[in-house]
Amino acid sequence: MGKLFLSKSKYCALRQCPKLAWLQKYKPEEQTITPDLQARFDAGNEVGDLAMGLFGDFVEVTVKDGEKLDLARMIERTKEEMDRGTNIICEASFSYDGLYCAVDILKKENGGWAIYEVKSSTHANKDVYAADVAYQKYVLAHCGVNVTGTYVVVINNEYVFDGTLDLNGLFRTEDVSKAVESESQEIERVLALGEKYLLSPAEPDIDLSEACHHPYDCSYWEYCTRGLPKPNVFDLYGMGFSTKIRYYLAGAVSYQEVWDHNTVTNRKQIMQMDFALHDRGDYIDRDGIRDFLSKLSYPLYFLDFETVSYRVPRYVGTRPFSQIPFQYSLHYIEREGGELMHREFLAEPGTDPRRAIAERLCKDIPMGVCVTAYNKSFECGKLKDLAELFPNLAEHLLDISGNIVDLITPFQSGLYYSRAMGGSFSIKSVLPALFPDEPSLDYHSLEDIHNGSEAMNAFPAMEHMPPDELERTRRNLLKYCELDTYAMVKIWEKLKEAAK
Repeated sequence: MGKLFLSKSKYCALRQCPKLAWLQKYKPEEQTITPDLQARFDAGNEVGDLAMGLFGDFVEVTVKDGEKLDLARMIERTKEEMDRGTNIICEASFSYDGLYCAVDILKKENGGWAIYEVKSSTHANKDVYAADVAYQKYVLAHCGVNVTGTYVVVINNEYVFDGTLDLNGLFRTEDVSKAVESESQEIERVLALGEKYLLSPAEPDIDLSEACHHPYDCSYWEYCTRGLPKPNVFDLYGMGFSTKIRYYLAGAVSYQEVWDHNTVTNRKQIMQMDFALHDRGDYIDRDGIRDFLSKLSYPLYFLDFETVSYRVPRYVGTRPFSQIPFQYSLHYIEREGGELMHREFLAEPGTDPRRAIAERLCKDIPMGVCVTAYNKSFECGKLKDLAELFPNLAEHLLDISGNIVDLITPFQSGLYYSRAMGGSFSIKSVLPALFPDEPSLDYHSLEDIHNGSEAMNAFPAMEHMPPDELERTRRNLLKYCELDTYAMVKIWEKLKEAAK
């Protein structure tokens, strides 16, 4: 039998699901790295690089041989720095019997060495973090290192950026020694799983389970669910846990909705209605829809924002993960039977977009007019944030917010329901249910940017793009956001038609 080789990331994959670890080793080509996942990787690297300076001067022992890490040299350099008495060593590397780990920050303290694991999260109490650190402690202890402390460094989401980055404010350190002690009891069991599964070329016969999405969404989900039937989410009602996960419908509802849908009162009502009416087509409450439409008046505006979120705040007054609007689309009709008009805004990459977008909103949307948004709490929240930031524009921005009517209401309250919505009332579910055969309303037909996550990732990436790619991305961002408000217009027209 061969020898088991693991890094700390492979150990955590093995702990989550042995099949995940096996696929990483034997079928890496089947992995799906989405742009959103890649953006999280990149952000994690940025956070890790910043955290190296948390405790002052440090020595980083990273060595590369071309594109690959030179692990042997990194291990040698780590020993050299420890022997030299260096207080803080970043990416400190160790290997024991095929088990390798690189410690994010190894700090000399209390007569030994403390492990500091850096995460780009805001919470340190995740089991997988303790497992990660426990594995590192196991390797270091077998290498003869006296580990005197185990910590997880996370982002402090209460930190407010004042123009100068304060690492002690940005990061928060938590002692995880108790959780690490508990997780240490699992290490031998996990390593035994590695020997059982990873040393065999036979693909493990492991069924789908909660591990497919906990503690992380598995990047082999598409591979493992290939060929499975895709029922309506309501067909999951009453099924056991293992059956539910087998029939989890990616894209139609969220993972959380699969587990929670039968505990939410509104979803129960919609579900019962769905079963009662599934042979009779759509359910339409015309009186209710007419009452909703009576709340709308001309001139009528349709508004949608796109936002960007940075783990490390860039703009004065913002916190980590603050959602900052950088783009909007605005369709509007001035009078009944009038022409559909369109305006839009997209900030310049690399700039703070908040003042510019606030001023353009006040220019493009008059005070006192009726505005619609889809799931308006988001747009209202961003407008209130901008009003707080710019007092001289506050009256106008709050007027816009106060006049927003939520276009999701007829669907969320059950006034209009189609089984094709699959129990989801997001615009990405409602639109194809109402317009199944209109290519102009199909988000999949867009180029590069098809959803909010891709838009959020594209905007900061534009700072570093060559001119041709920059122009293409700008064009695609505008097309995506424009479709959001055009979709709202079409949904409004469908409601008017249904009310007749």
